[in-house]
Amino acid sequence: MTTPDRFSMDLIERPRRLRMNAILRGMVEETRLSAKDFIYPMFIEEGRKGRKDRQEVASMPGVHRQSIEAAIKEMEQCLSLGVRSVILFGIPEVKDALGSQAYAEKGIVQQAVRAAKKAFGSDLLVVTDVCLCEYTDHGHCAPVRGNEVLNDEGVAIHAQTALSHARAGADMVAPSDMMDGRVGAIRETLDDAGFSGLPIMAYSAKYASGFYGPFREAADSTPQFGDRRSYQMDPANSDEALREVELDIEEGADIVMVKPALPYLDIIRRVRETFGVPVAAYNVSGEYAMVKAAARLGWIDHDRVMMESLTSIKRAGASIILTYFAKDAAAILKDQ
Repeated sequence: MTTPDRFSMDLIERPRRLRMNAILRGMVEETRLSAKDFIYPMFIEEGRKGRKDRQEVASMPGVHRQSIEAAIKEMEQCLSLGVRSVILFGIPEVKDALGSQAYAEKGIVQQAVRAAKKAFGSDLLVVTDVCLCEYTDHGHCAPVRGNEVLNDEGVAIHAQTALSHARAGADMVAPSDMMDGRVGAIRETLDDAGFSGLPIMAYSAKYASGFYGPFREAADSTPQFGDRRSYQMDPANSDEALREVELDIEEGADIVMVKPALPYLDIIRRVRETFGVPVAAYNVSGEYAMVKAAARLGWIDHDRVMMESLTSIKRAGASIILTYFAKDAAAILKDQ
């Protein structure tokens, strides 16, 4: 190999100078994760009191379906690590065609919200998922007629559900159903009931993804017929995501979300650059499960891949990351 003469070597740029020392690398780091970025998803199951409090989800190591009492203990652990927000998903004992337990005054999420706010007050931000798939006996996100998923009937129930969460003390509601017009209906319902200060984090660009499988096991929400492609977005579409986000902002969304995260980093970036509102991204169950499975087989370094993945989501433009890795990542950040 021929070595360039000294003069030409003196002229080249040397970006490596700022990579040679760990302290320097930290000083010039462009994207910094914080435990404050994370919202930790939790599955609260009705009827677990008096029997085993927690059951690990087989496809999601470290994630549990659990009682309210066990969830309160995990929330305390989150706070000790610096994770100050959770999002609650309810698993009722009884399901029906309308998902009526979603908006019941004593529904499992409503009970969990009251318990969390009693235990932690303003120290913990409690977000609630507003959807029907965990509550309907057919597994779709709105009532059905035959094989048709009914948009407007679903919107009315989601608005009622959001109001029940607000009355229970939720700090923010997050409609995830992808029915047209549901953000506007929820905003109007909350405002009319005196909850004009309650923010909405809308699942605005939610794709019909193959990465949701482990969640459906955890939440017992697999559709009993068909799929959700008639209301969740086509993975091939990008411009459509911007239209969905724009509509939700016009209807009153305070935060917009892209879901999943890693296969849609380009969407996160486009949303961030186009709209002047906070962007959330959901690092979903399939993304989590793949890392856990590959790490168990010794194929990857779990912590390194986890942190690299989360950093990529923030680098793409998300200011909020919903992730099952929240506790693991927060523990590493705390040590650092």
